Amino acid sequence: MTTEKKRLIIIDSNSIIHRAYHALPPLTTKKGELVNAVYGFLLVFLKIIKDFHPDYIVAAFDFPAPTFRHKKYKEYKAKRPPTPDDLRQQIPKVKEVLKSFNVPIFEKEGYEADDIIATIKFKSQTLKVKTIIISGDSDLLQLIDKKTEVYILKKGIKDAVVYNENLVKEQFLGLRPQQLLDFKALKGDPSDNIPGVPGIGEKTAIKLIKEFGSLENLYSALNQQPLSKEKLINLNQRLLSLLKQYKEQSFLSKNLSKTKKNTPINFDIKKCQWGKFDKEKVIQTLKTMEFFSLIEKLPNSDYQKQEKIQGSLKLW
Repeated sequence: MTTEKKRLIIIDSNSIIHRAYHALPPLTTKKGELVNAVYGFLLVFLKIIKDFHPDYIVAAFDFPAPTFRHKKYKEYKAKRPPTPDDLRQQIPKVKEVLKSFNVPIFEKEGYEADDIIATIKFKSQTLKVKTIIISGDSDLLQLIDKKTEVYILKKGIKDAVVYNENLVKEQFLGLRPQQLLDFKALKGDPSDNIPGVPGIGEKTAIKLIKEFGSLENLYSALNQQPLSKEKLINLNQRLLSLLKQYKEQSFLSKNLSKTKKNTPINFDIKKCQWGKFDKEKVIQTLKTMEFFSLIEKLPNSDYQKQEKIQGSLKLW
Protein backbone atom coordinates (compact mmCIF):
# COMPACT_ATOMS: atom_id res chain seq x y z
CA MET A 1 0.00 0.00 0.00
CA THR A 2 1.27 3.43 -0.88
CA THR A 3 1.32 6.23 1.69
CA GLU A 4 0.98 8.93 -0.97
CA LYS A 5 -1.97 11.21 -0.22
CA LYS A 6 -2.51 13.08 -3.49
CA ARG A 7 -3.85 11.31 -6.56
CA LEU A 8 -3.01 11.78 -10.22
CA ILE A 9 -5.47 10.30 -12.73
CA ILE A 10 -4.21 9.58 -16.25
CA ILE A 11 -6.89 8.70 -18.80
CA ASP A 12 -6.09 6.43 -21.73
CA SER A 13 -8.66 8.35 -23.76
CA ASN A 14 -8.82 6.45 -27.05
CA SER A 15 -9.16 3.19 -25.20
CA ILE A 16 -12.12 4.48 -23.17
CA ILE A 17 -13.74 6.05 -26.26
CA HIS A 18 -13.52 2.75 -28.15
CA ARG A 19 -14.99 0.86 -25.21
CA ALA A 20 -17.87 3.32 -24.92
CA TYR A 21 -18.57 3.26 -28.67
CA HIS A 22 -18.93 -0.52 -28.74
CA ALA A 23 -20.69 -0.79 -25.37
CA LEU A 24 -23.53 1.66 -25.91
CA PRO A 25 -26.32 1.65 -28.49
CA PRO A 26 -26.34 4.46 -31.07
CA LEU A 27 -27.25 7.78 -29.43
CA THR A 28 -27.86 10.76 -31.68
CA THR A 29 -28.63 14.42 -31.18
CA LYS A 30 -31.61 16.12 -32.82
CA LYS A 31 -29.25 17.04 -35.65
CA GLY A 32 -28.49 13.37 -36.21
CA GLU A 33 -24.92 13.44 -34.83
CA LEU A 34 -23.81 10.21 -33.17
CA VAL A 35 -22.60 10.85 -29.60
CA ASN A 36 -22.71 7.44 -27.89
CA ALA A 37 -18.91 7.29 -27.43
CA VAL A 38 -18.83 10.80 -25.96
CA TYR A 39 -21.67 9.96 -23.58
CA GLY A 40 -20.02 6.70 -22.50
CA PHE A 41 -16.68 8.42 -22.01
CA LEU A 42 -18.36 10.98 -19.76
CA LEU A 43 -20.03 8.27 -17.69
CA VAL A 44 -16.60 6.76 -17.01
CA PHE A 45 -15.03 10.19 -16.42
CA LEU A 46 -17.65 11.25 -13.88
CA LYS A 47 -17.47 7.89 -12.12
CA ILE A 48 -13.70 8.04 -11.63
CA ILE A 49 -14.00 11.61 -10.34
CA LYS A 50 -16.58 10.44 -7.82
CA ASP A 51 -14.71 7.27 -6.82
CA PHE A 52 -11.11 8.53 -6.69
CA HIS A 53 -11.40 12.24 -5.80
CA PRO A 54 -8.29 13.15 -7.83
CA ASP A 55 -6.04 16.10 -7.10
CA TYR A 56 -4.65 16.06 -10.63
CA ILE A 57 -6.00 14.69 -13.90
CA VAL A 58 -4.73 14.49 -17.49
CA ALA A 59 -5.97 12.87 -20.69
CA ALA A 60 -3.67 11.10 -23.19
CA PHE A 61 -4.67 10.53 -26.82
CA ASP A 62 -3.25 8.56 -29.72
CA PHE A 63 -2.05 10.74 -32.58
CA PRO A 64 -3.69 9.66 -35.88
CA ALA A 65 -0.47 8.77 -37.69
CA PRO A 66 2.05 5.89 -37.83
CA THR A 67 4.31 5.56 -34.78
CA PHE A 68 7.93 4.55 -34.30
CA ARG A 69 6.64 1.00 -33.77
CA HIS A 70 5.26 0.89 -37.31
CA LYS A 71 8.71 1.89 -38.57
CA LYS A 72 10.31 -0.97 -36.65
CA TYR A 73 7.70 -3.53 -37.66
CA LYS A 74 5.40 -2.69 -40.56
CA GLU A 75 2.90 -5.39 -39.51
CA TYR A 76 2.32 -3.73 -36.13
CA LYS A 77 -1.47 -3.59 -35.51
CA ALA A 78 -1.94 -4.52 -39.18
CA LYS A 79 -4.85 -6.86 -38.46
CA ARG A 80 -6.93 -4.25 -36.68
CA PRO A 81 -9.92 -2.99 -38.64
CA PRO A 82 -9.89 0.74 -39.46
CA THR A 83 -11.55 3.05 -36.96
CA PRO A 84 -15.18 3.66 -38.01
CA ASP A 85 -15.79 7.21 -39.24
CA ASP A 86 -18.65 7.76 -36.80
CA LEU A 87 -16.31 6.86 -33.93
CA ARG A 88 -13.44 9.01 -35.20
CA GLN A 89 -15.78 12.00 -35.54
CA GLN A 90 -16.60 11.81 -31.83
CA ILE A 91 -13.01 12.21 -30.64
CA PRO A 92 -12.98 16.02 -31.11
CA LYS A 93 -16.21 16.19 -29.09
CA VAL A 94 -14.56 14.29 -26.22
CA LYS A 95 -11.69 16.77 -26.34
CA GLU A 96 -14.17 19.64 -26.29
CA VAL A 97 -15.75 18.30 -23.10
CA LEU A 98 -12.35 17.72 -21.47
CA LYS A 99 -11.33 21.30 -22.30
CA SER A 100 -14.51 22.61 -20.68
CA PHE A 101 -13.37 20.78 -17.52
CA ASN A 102 -9.88 22.31 -17.91
CA VAL A 103 -8.34 18.83 -18.19
CA PRO A 104 -4.96 19.01 -20.00
CA ILE A 105 -4.81 16.95 -23.21
CA PHE A 106 -1.58 15.32 -24.39
CA GLU A 107 -0.85 13.73 -27.77
CA LYS A 108 2.34 13.49 -29.83
CA GLU A 109 2.95 12.51 -33.42
CA GLY A 110 4.93 9.29 -33.70
CA TYR A 111 3.88 8.06 -30.26
CA GLU A 112 0.89 6.29 -28.75
CA ALA A 113 -1.17 7.33 -25.76
CA ASP A 114 0.54 4.48 -23.85
CA ASP A 115 3.89 6.22 -24.27
CA ILE A 116 2.50 9.54 -23.08
CA ILE A 117 0.99 7.80 -20.06
CA ALA A 118 4.30 6.11 -19.25
CA THR A 119 6.14 9.41 -19.59
CA ILE A 120 3.76 11.26 -17.28
CA LYS A 121 3.89 8.39 -14.79
CA PHE A 122 7.69 8.46 -14.68
CA LYS A 123 7.87 12.25 -14.55
CA SER A 124 5.61 12.03 -11.48
CA GLN A 125 7.71 9.39 -9.71
CA THR A 126 9.63 11.93 -7.65
CA LEU A 127 6.43 13.64 -6.50
CA LYS A 128 4.34 12.56 -3.56
CA VAL A 129 1.41 11.37 -5.65
CA LYS A 130 -0.32 8.09 -6.28
CA THR A 131 -0.96 7.51 -9.98
CA ILE A 132 -4.11 5.76 -11.21
CA ILE A 133 -4.26 4.97 -14.93
CA ILE A 134 -7.73 4.58 -16.44
CA SER A 135 -7.84 2.26 -19.46
CA GLY A 136 -9.55 -0.59 -21.22
CA ASP A 137 -6.21 -2.06 -22.27
CA SER A 138 -4.10 -4.48 -20.23
CA ASP A 139 -0.92 -3.32 -22.03
CA LEU A 140 -0.53 -0.69 -19.32
CA LEU A 141 -0.24 -3.23 -16.49
CA GLN A 142 3.53 -3.11 -17.08
CA LEU A 143 3.53 0.36 -15.45
CA ILE A 144 2.22 -0.83 -12.10
CA ASP A 145 4.43 -0.34 -9.05
CA LYS A 146 4.01 0.66 -5.41
CA LYS A 147 2.82 4.14 -6.43
CA THR A 148 0.86 3.20 -9.55
CA GLU A 149 -2.36 1.27 -10.14
CA VAL A 150 -4.30 0.61 -13.33
CA TYR A 151 -8.10 0.77 -13.47
CA ILE A 152 -9.17 -1.56 -16.30
CA LEU A 153 -12.66 -1.58 -17.77
CA LYS A 154 -13.69 -5.20 -18.19
CA LYS A 155 -17.22 -5.51 -19.56
CA GLY A 156 -18.43 -2.52 -21.49
CA ILE A 157 -18.00 0.55 -19.32
CA LYS A 158 -19.68 -0.56 -16.10
CA ASP A 159 -17.42 -3.26 -14.67
CA ALA A 160 -13.82 -2.50 -13.82
CA VAL A 161 -10.91 -3.94 -11.87
CA VAL A 162 -8.18 -1.96 -10.14
CA TYR A 163 -4.88 -3.75 -10.65
CA ASN A 164 -1.99 -3.42 -8.22
CA GLU A 165 1.21 -5.45 -7.86
CA ASN A 166 -0.49 -8.23 -5.90
CA LEU A 167 -3.35 -8.67 -8.35
CA VAL A 168 -0.94 -8.88 -11.30
CA LYS A 169 1.03 -11.60 -9.51
CA GLU A 170 -2.20 -13.43 -8.72
CA GLN A 171 -3.59 -13.34 -12.26
CA PHE A 172 -0.28 -14.02 -14.02
CA LEU A 173 0.77 -16.85 -11.72
CA GLY A 174 3.55 -15.03 -9.93
CA LEU A 175 4.87 -12.65 -12.60
CA ARG A 176 5.67 -9.10 -11.57
CA PRO A 177 4.26 -6.19 -13.62
CA GLN A 178 7.66 -5.49 -15.19
CA GLN A 179 7.90 -9.12 -16.34
CA LEU A 180 4.77 -8.82 -18.47
CA LEU A 181 7.01 -7.44 -21.23
CA ASP A 182 9.08 -10.63 -21.18
CA PHE A 183 5.87 -12.65 -21.11
CA LYS A 184 4.60 -10.89 -24.25
CA ALA A 185 8.00 -11.24 -25.90
CA LEU A 186 7.45 -15.01 -25.86
CA LYS A 187 3.67 -15.34 -26.08
CA GLY A 188 3.07 -12.41 -28.43
CA ASP A 189 -0.05 -10.23 -28.53
CA PRO A 190 -2.57 -10.93 -31.30
CA SER A 191 -4.52 -7.71 -30.61
CA ASP A 192 -1.47 -5.62 -31.59
CA ASN A 193 -0.14 -8.23 -34.05
CA ILE A 194 3.02 -8.64 -31.97
CA PRO A 195 4.44 -12.01 -33.08
CA GLY A 196 6.31 -13.37 -30.03
CA VAL A 197 7.67 -16.90 -30.48
CA PRO A 198 5.31 -19.11 -32.52
CA GLY A 199 4.49 -22.30 -30.64
CA ILE A 200 4.92 -20.80 -27.17
CA GLY A 201 1.67 -20.28 -25.31
CA GLU A 202 0.72 -18.57 -22.08
CA LYS A 203 1.65 -21.37 -19.67
CA THR A 204 5.07 -22.00 -21.23
CA ALA A 205 5.84 -18.28 -21.40
CA ILE A 206 5.00 -17.81 -17.72
CA LYS A 207 7.02 -20.87 -16.74
CA LEU A 208 10.10 -19.66 -18.63
CA ILE A 209 9.99 -16.12 -17.27
CA LYS A 210 9.42 -17.34 -13.70
CA GLU A 211 12.39 -19.67 -14.03
CA PHE A 212 14.83 -17.30 -15.71
CA GLY A 213 13.50 -13.91 -14.58
CA SER A 214 13.65 -12.13 -17.91
CA LEU A 215 14.05 -12.65 -21.64
CA GLU A 216 17.67 -11.51 -21.43
CA ASN A 217 18.44 -14.02 -18.67
CA LEU A 218 16.76 -16.79 -20.66
CA TYR A 219 18.91 -16.26 -23.72
CA SER A 220 22.01 -15.72 -21.62
CA ALA A 221 21.43 -19.17 -20.11
CA LEU A 222 20.86 -20.69 -23.55
CA ASN A 223 24.20 -19.31 -24.73
CA GLN A 224 26.03 -21.24 -22.02
CA GLN A 225 27.61 -24.35 -23.44
CA PRO A 226 27.01 -27.05 -22.54
CA LEU A 227 23.55 -26.59 -21.04
CA SER A 228 23.12 -28.06 -17.57
CA LYS A 229 21.07 -31.24 -17.18
CA GLU A 230 18.48 -29.29 -15.22
CA LYS A 231 17.99 -26.80 -18.07
CA LEU A 232 17.82 -29.61 -20.61
CA ILE A 233 15.01 -31.20 -18.61
CA ASN A 234 13.00 -27.98 -18.51
CA LEU A 235 13.80 -26.99 -22.09
CA ASN A 236 13.01 -29.84 -24.45
CA GLN A 237 14.51 -29.98 -27.92
CA ARG A 238 11.42 -28.52 -29.61
CA LEU A 239 11.36 -25.53 -27.23
CA LEU A 240 15.11 -24.98 -27.61
CA SER A 241 14.70 -24.99 -31.37
CA LEU A 242 11.86 -22.45 -31.27
CA LEU A 243 13.73 -20.11 -28.94
CA LYS A 244 16.83 -20.27 -31.11
CA GLN A 245 14.93 -19.76 -34.35
CA TYR A 246 12.88 -16.80 -33.13
CA LYS A 247 15.38 -15.05 -30.86
CA GLU A 248 15.45 -11.84 -32.89
CA GLN A 249 11.66 -11.82 -33.15
CA SER A 250 11.24 -12.27 -29.40
CA PHE A 251 13.41 -9.22 -28.63
CA LEU A 252 11.55 -7.22 -31.29
CA SER A 253 8.28 -8.23 -29.63
CA LYS A 254 9.51 -7.05 -26.24
CA ASN A 255 10.62 -3.75 -27.73
CA LEU A 256 7.27 -3.23 -29.46
CA SER A 257 5.39 -3.96 -26.22
CA LYS A 258 7.43 -1.63 -24.04
CA THR A 259 6.00 1.81 -23.34
CA LYS A 260 8.45 4.69 -23.76
CA LYS A 261 8.98 6.98 -20.80
CA ASN A 262 10.77 9.73 -22.74
CA THR A 263 7.99 11.03 -25.00
CA PRO A 264 8.81 14.70 -25.74
CA ILE A 265 5.91 16.45 -24.00
CA ASN A 266 5.74 19.47 -21.72
CA PHE A 267 4.23 18.05 -18.56
CA ASP A 268 3.84 20.20 -15.47
CA ILE A 269 1.70 18.63 -12.78
CA LYS A 270 0.84 22.05 -11.35
CA LYS A 271 -1.09 22.76 -14.56
CA CYS A 272 -3.06 19.53 -14.16
CA GLN A 273 -4.82 20.38 -10.91
CA TRP A 274 -8.36 19.08 -10.93
CA GLY A 275 -11.36 21.22 -10.08
CA LYS A 276 -10.50 24.56 -11.65
CA PHE A 277 -13.33 24.69 -14.16
CA ASP A 278 -16.37 26.86 -14.74
CA LYS A 279 -19.35 24.63 -14.10
CA GLU A 280 -21.64 26.84 -16.18
CA LYS A 281 -19.38 26.40 -19.20
CA VAL A 282 -19.46 22.63 -18.71
CA ILE A 283 -23.26 22.72 -18.48
CA GLN A 284 -23.46 24.66 -21.73
CA THR A 285 -21.21 22.11 -23.44
CA LEU A 286 -23.37 19.24 -22.19
CA LYS A 287 -26.53 21.02 -23.31
CA THR A 288 -25.07 21.47 -26.79
CA MET A 289 -24.55 17.71 -26.97
CA GLU A 290 -27.99 17.14 -25.39
CA PHE A 291 -26.56 15.28 -22.36
CA PHE A 292 -29.16 16.76 -20.01
CA SER A 293 -29.18 13.71 -17.73
CA LEU A 294 -25.49 14.21 -16.94
CA ILE A 295 -25.83 17.77 -15.67
CA GLU A 296 -27.10 16.64 -12.25
CA LYS A 297 -24.11 14.28 -11.98
CA LEU A 298 -21.55 17.08 -12.32
CA PRO A 299 -19.14 17.61 -9.42
CA ASN A 300 -18.70 21.02 -7.87
CA SER A 301 -15.72 22.98 -9.08
CA ASP A 302 -13.06 25.02 -7.33
CA TYR A 303 -14.13 27.85 -9.63
CA GLN A 304 -17.68 27.74 -8.25
CA LYS A 305 -16.40 27.47 -4.68
CA GLN A 306 -14.24 30.54 -5.24
CA GLU A 307 -17.21 32.41 -6.71
CA LYS A 308 -19.26 31.61 -3.62
CA ILE A 309 -16.46 32.76 -1.30
CA GLN A 310 -16.04 36.01 -3.22
CA GLY A 311 -19.80 36.53 -3.21
CA SER A 312 -19.87 36.07 0.56
CA LEU A 313 -17.03 38.53 1.00
CA LYS A 314 -18.86 41.12 -1.07
CA LEU A 315 -21.82 40.88 1.29
CA TRP A 316 -19.60 42.03 4.09
